[in-house]
Amino acid sequence: MRINANKSGARLLLADVVPRFLDLYPDVELDLVSEGRLVDIVEQGFDAGVRLLEAVPRDMVAVKFGGEVRFIAVAAPSYLAARATPKTPDDLQAHRCIRQRLPSGKRYRWEFAKRGAEVAIDAPGTLTLDDNDLLVQAAVAGRGVAYVPEPFAKPFLESGELVTVLDDWCPPTPGLALYYPSSRHLPSPLRAFIDLLKQSDGNR
Repeated sequence: MRINANKSGARLLLADVVPRFLDLYPDVELDLVSEGRLVDIVEQGFDAGVRLLEAVPRDMVAVKFGGEVRFIAVAAPSYLAARATPKTPDDLQAHRCIRQRLPSGKRYRWEFAKRGAEVAIDAPGTLTLDDNDLLVQAAVAGRGVAYVPEPFAKPFLESGELVTVLDDWCPPTPGLALYYPSSRHLPSPLRAFIDLLKQSDGNR
């Protein structure tokens, strides 16, 4: 069984569902491919994919899991000590931001929302990276403000190496979904995997 997932989805699956699936079905070979770009899973020979729900193609069946996900702006206390803490997204124009390059080659625009107002900015900065772990690492090193999925920053928030900024501008998103073609017969290993995924999500 082949599953194509973004890095966040792969990490979440490996934390719980994948180990249980392999224990229950030791004869099934699971090929979990982690990559940032959104691929055509049918054309590339995958049984299923994992992406943010909003990115799932409309002709696919989606199974939500993992709960909501927040993208948050974070920085090291040492970085903020010499600068005014941003209160609105526009305040980021006076800051060094650690920007993200998407797999498509485009730079990611930071998206914020508060009380119905939505803002997307092309964050200013001199450092651009293409991986959430690297973005967090650079923020911990005091290189500027990063905008990442909360799970990537959580250990460093708990240790105090990072703090959030613009917290009230960072609402949760619907989160992740496993998806598969609606037109294709559902293979029994994938059906079993989805059942475990639903059980895991129901126990959260």
